[in-house]
Amino acid sequence: MTPKQRLYDILGRNTAEALSKRDFEAYYACDKAAALKKALELIDNGSSITWGGSASIDEIGLCEALSAGDYDVIDRSGALTEEEKKAVYRKAFTVDWYLGSANAISADGIIVNIDGTGNRVAAMMYGPDNVLLIIGANKIEPDEDSALIRARNIAAPVNAARFGIDTPCQKTGRCMDCLHEKCICSYVTLTRKCKPAGRIKVIIVGEDIGF
Repeated sequence: MTPKQRLYDILGRNTAEALSKRDFEAYYACDKAAALKKALELIDNGSSITWGGSASIDEIGLCEALSAGDYDVIDRSGALTEEEKKAVYRKAFTVDWYLGSANAISADGIIVNIDGTGNRVAAMMYGPDNVLLIIGANKIEPDEDSALIRARNIAAPVNAARFGIDTPCQKTGRCMDCLHEKCICSYVTLTRKCKPAGRIKVIIVGEDIGF
């Protein structure tokens, strides 16, 4: 185990424990393969599933595994028009499982997300029976303030570039607190407790995944 892996192991286990104290159903997985195995153990065959624009769930191979398995997958990438995409967003509130990640998480278990249209964070907060978040240990920050800084200055600029959105942060590499028409930071959420208990499941992964 490298020094970085040892650090991630400590941070990941401690953060999972902190999440459990906030009524999240939390797990630690040492790597992507272990995270995928745990995720598939949690999700029952036949479940209806959809997800937001998360790189993390894709990186561990979860989207591919679910699409090939015995599940009712609602994939927004198949939407051809804005109306079809909007319909998929609304279906997200009634699925058995909504999958995603976080832009940052504090070491004491506060989950930070930034969203452009609000569909992703809305589904995380209310609607689906179960939410599963896959979060790399690279997103763990010492406290809530640091997690917000990470979300705004690392995750947002990278995601703007990933989706080809011409925001000021994509040009400067840091948050400009903009009011740009294509701003991807319209909604900033802090999820500090899971209610009802256990609805949100979190797998902390001891690797660099996502942005």
